[in-house]
Amino acid sequence: MPGKPSQPRPAASAADAIGALDDLVATNLIGRQELARNLDLSVKDLVCFAYVLEADAPVTAGDLAGRAHVTTGAVTGILNRLERGGFVERGPDPTDRRRVLVTAVPSAAERVQAVYGPYATLLTDLCARYSADELAVITDWLTGAAAMARTYLEDSC
Repeated sequence: MPGKPSQPRPAASAADAIGALDDLVATNLIGRQELARNLDLSVKDLVCFAYVLEADAPVTAGDLAGRAHVTTGAVTGILNRLERGGFVERGPDPTDRRRVLVTAVPSAAERVQAVYGPYATLLTDLCARYSADELAVITDWLTGAAAMARTYLEDSC
């Protein structure tokens, strides 16, 4: 983790932070659409695949449905497309034969890394501009904002 000392930052208000977040979200939405297009996926397919990649263990279709905010029926279509595209594999849950577990295909993870890797490098370079304490604040804020967005989505949509 970077240990750079804090540097002077321009003053900012809550409105400035929210405006910057809106700009980031809009730009990332366009970026996700392009990343998905480059991988011959839809954005929802990409979101589900990213969740499978991030998970520490195989995930269930229900996990994916909740994460992507779609029905279990819709997630079946997503999994069919991801499986046909060579992104995921499905297998039975050894503890519950009614459930299916989804895992990422390693070569698919490499395909995504080839497309996403340069952006991840730029983000890593940006993080190097901040001290460990500043990164802790940024991470806390982003984590809180994501949790609020998920709660809003679940309660209002």
